[in-house]
Amino acid sequence: MNFDLSEDQEMFKATAERFVAPIDVEARRKIREMDGAYDKARWQELAELGFIALAADENQGGMGGSLTDLAVIAEAMGQGNAVDPWLENGVLSAKILAAAGASDTLESVLDGSKIVATAFAEPSGRFNLTPKTTTAKQSGDDFVISGEKRFVLNGMIADHLLVTCDCGGEMSIFLVPSTADGLHKRGYRLTDGSMASEIQLRNVSVAASAKLDIDSDKFAEIVSEIRLLASAEMVGLAQRLFDDTVEYVKQREQFGTAIGSFQVIQHGLVDCYAQLEQMRSMLWRTTLIQRDETPTWQAQYAGAKAFIGENAHFIAKRAVQFHGGMGITDELAVGHAMKRIILLERLFGDAATNLSEYSEAA
Repeated sequence: MNFDLSEDQEMFKATAERFVAPIDVEARRKIREMDGAYDKARWQELAELGFIALAADENQGGMGGSLTDLAVIAEAMGQGNAVDPWLENGVLSAKILAAAGASDTLESVLDGSKIVATAFAEPSGRFNLTPKTTTAKQSGDDFVISGEKRFVLNGMIADHLLVTCDCGGEMSIFLVPSTADGLHKRGYRLTDGSMASEIQLRNVSVAASAKLDIDSDKFAEIVSEIRLLASAEMVGLAQRLFDDTVEYVKQREQFGTAIGSFQVIQHGLVDCYAQLEQMRSMLWRTTLIQRDETPTWQAQYAGAKAFIGENAHFIAKRAVQFHGGMGITDELAVGHAMKRIILLERLFGDAATNLSEYSEAA
């Protein structure tokens, strides 16, 4: 079997690397200080490169990229320690809108003119994808939505929200303008410096057309794909942490010699290298699973994320340890990469949740 990237995938990877390369720690700090903790001009540039369009089929205005194509970009974004919410506000939103056939809004997401955030998490809901307290009730030709959502990634700069609701005992997703009457947002910082928001919906009235044609099973499939792409980004982040740490221990001296010559550090880096290779092997093995032949593919995606997340966290802790106190700060890329791993590791389920899903299907 040939595991080499195709010519197109090599191009995607190189383009992503060039896009994220100019953003060093100082540039990242300035972006995080902007309104909403992000620069919308960068979002437009990212979309123009076609990175979001890969998530939709060609007949929907996209580029028809495969999951492997997206994983290649995700890993490159991670290795570049990207500041851009490509995964959570680009790929996730595009896949939901594409599955629902919401062509008008999808077009705006693919060309970068609009940012759409997904509101799925509820108070006390932990990692449960089934909405319990957010409801949508029909009122004439409209629907009235009430409830609360938490952990809405980049919700403060989103033009629309994809809100999961309990609609007559079934899960439905509604496309709600962020400026709708009765919708209230409160932003807060996440560990990686980005912003999420808490959303309160107080009798928000939307047209019947706002209800998307997508069911809970399809939404769960999309979430599984996002889990795997989060894993790909964590592989890239772990590679960045490893590379930066190897370079650092070659230069940092104690007692007149580079600390990289100390046996305990060499052994620690060997452990990190071995785990990094296992993570990458797990990623590509899982990406190449033939879904039509593997009914438990979603559970395998969950298991892969649990494995990759735990190992990425291990490498992050070692990188911080070998850098010393500076490693935990925002002065070095190591600290930013570690904090992004912490966020991705818990996106759509922490290791325990993902392992539980995997074991139940075994």
